[in-house]
Amino acid sequence: MANKQYSPEQAVAKLRQIDVLVGEGKSIHQACKEAGITDVTYYRWRKEYGGLKGDQARRLKELERENQRLKRIVADLSVEKAILKDAAEGNF
Repeated sequence: MANKQYSPEQAVAKLRQIDVLVGEGKSIHQACKEAGITDVTYYRWRKEYGGLKGDQARRLKELERENQRLKRIVADLSVEKAILKDAAEGNF
């Protein structure tokens, strides 16, 4: 079975769909099966996207990607700084 990648908006929509099905009296397991996801995925998404709306979930993912990019830039600059410092001190 191939893994399907859901966008944050799709994940939030699936969570809402499951909430409706649970409200109709179905168990979480049955609701997840009808929505086409596993129980584990449901609980992982519930933890990550719990009370978010679609646009908020998208923004969260964008900020996480931006944060990762900035961390890589800081790490690269730190390495360059250390190299330049060692070169200036003559420790090469």
